[in-house]
Amino acid sequence: MTRGNQREKDRERAAARNGGKNKKDDGLTPEQRRERDAKALQEKAAKKAAGGDAGGQTNKK
Repeated sequence: MTRGNQREKDRERAAARNGGKNKKDDGLTPEQRRERDAKALQEKAAKKAAGGDAGGQTNKK
């Protein structure tokens, strides 16, 4: 019932298919990532606030 090295070989094949990148890595520290995400959220909120209700959803039934 053992699989031998089948699991390891499959991991190697998957890594080859993904171009050798096993982990999502953008080269940022967790603090830098938090700052980037916070800035993006602030910009999104500002854009939404500036847009007002134009194009908003309506709950008509």
